[in-house]
Amino acid sequence: MKANGSVFKYGDNVDTDVIIPARYLNATEGAELAKHCMEDIDKEIIHRVKDGDIIVAKKNFGCGSSREHAPLAIKCAGVSCVIAETFARIFYRNAINIGLPIIECKEASEKIQDGDQVEIDFDSGVITNVTRGESYQGQAFPPFMQNIITAGGLVNYINAK
Repeated sequence: MKANGSVFKYGDNVDTDVIIPARYLNATEGAELAKHCMEDIDKEIIHRVKDGDIIVAKKNFGCGSSREHAPLAIKCAGVSCVIAETFARIFYRNAINIGLPIIECKEASEKIQDGDQVEIDFDSGVITNVTRGESYQGQAFPPFMQNIITAGGLVNYINAK
């Protein structure tokens, strides 16, 4: 499984209230949530993001409340992966459950810049910054987690079994 796209770069402690503001939590459809993804930190992302693009952040991405809406909004906005130095545990679990690939990699979170073109090999965890000609070793998913992501999330994975 691979992904590639342009990077949208953010800092530390991007919380779920920024990813999808609470005023939109009455929506449950992914397409509606996606319209408001990251708008409190980056009003332009939803107008610029293309399918396959990647979010890169620093420490503690997805902290805050345990809303599953946050990774769903990101995924439905077209983002193919989130790379961060660290993730909040509940966000990490929710991302896998809805089928949003995420990778922890300190070096990538420090060196990748906004607008860089990045390729990710989920089997090996290798993140290639095409723009800068650099590669970083991220944490690869074990096969069973890759199967959940490939299925589009935990519910789809279980239903397929």
